[in-house]
Amino acid sequence: MTAPPRPSLLGTQLPAFFCPLQRDLLHPQAKQVEERAVEWVDAFGLYPDPVERAWGLATRSADFSCRIIPDGDVEALLLFTEWNYWANAVDDWQDSGSEEVGAGAVVEHGVRLLRTIENPGASVLPEGAMTRSLVDLVVRTHAMLSAFELRRFTEGTRDWLLGAAWRAARAEAGSMPGLNDFVAMGPLANGTRFSMTWSDVVRGARPPVELLYDPALTALTDAAGFIVSADNDLFSYDKDDHLEPKEINLVNVFAHQENCSPAEAVPLAVALRDRVMVLYIRLRARLAQGADAELRSCLRALDHYVAGCIAWQSRAPRYASPRNRYGLPVEEARFTVRFADAPSDAATEPPDLPALAAWWQWLRD
Repeated sequence: MTAPPRPSLLGTQLPAFFCPLQRDLLHPQAKQVEERAVEWVDAFGLYPDPVERAWGLATRSADFSCRIIPDGDVEALLLFTEWNYWANAVDDWQDSGSEEVGAGAVVEHGVRLLRTIENPGASVLPEGAMTRSLVDLVVRTHAMLSAFELRRFTEGTRDWLLGAAWRAARAEAGSMPGLNDFVAMGPLANGTRFSMTWSDVVRGARPPVELLYDPALTALTDAAGFIVSADNDLFSYDKDDHLEPKEINLVNVFAHQENCSPAEAVPLAVALRDRVMVLYIRLRARLAQGADAELRSCLRALDHYVAGCIAWQSRAPRYASPRNRYGLPVEEARFTVRFADAPSDAATEPPDLPALAAWWQWLRD
């Protein structure tokens, strides 16, 4: 990786990741999916100029999609990939720091987006490339997904938009949230259920309602979402470290709470993340005992989501050569990722955070 113009506030290297899951899986058609997705992006003119296009493609949304879903139907995977390029364009707008992108604007756009997903002919978004491409995605999604899958997808999108609106509101107020508030609401913006719905669609999985909404599996899904969110806060930290007020992420929440520097907050963030990973591994093992094929499929999908996100983020120029340091993304920019053999915090009791502690009850019940 080319040395950045200014160093990271987190230190010279990222901490080691405790991730005792199968790693480095990739869908065999990943290259073709990426080529076709980029053709779709260009056909709709999703990015207004070559510079914005370069940064949009630096998200490596195809790599994300093909690592968290390393097998399954190519056409469904392609549609999910195109959704991710589109969603990352929205995410960049939300995180731009522009005075025009306040909490009100994020909420207004989110509501109109949700109504368009439910009714692509609603005509509640302004004319333009983003709207035309969105309508194309929605129409094809309606044709591909069952009614129940479409409802799950809409719920996952609502999670993402609610989380983004909450973060925007806190940033606009100029106040860093407390740790319990953050772990309860911050990871929503990650869109875990958005992605896991597509994982089932691509793999042809049809888990029954009773399984999908089982409280223990719900807790495991939320734990996976927290881990992915925490990892993203580490990989993406440099990308947003120029913002004022400071970006709302796990590192900055700890730094604010402990009155310390971001570098000093990293071990605290990693310890909480590892503690949840320990819970994830234990609860997953408990659920796997005597699990039928449908539950085993759900567990594997969550594993791919957690491990695949690490592999994707380490390779994405969006994070490894961030825009606040580079005029254009560095194509071969990479993070050197180290994996830990043991968690930095191996405690098995729940943390003193009510928003997380309920997950541990499913080890007892």
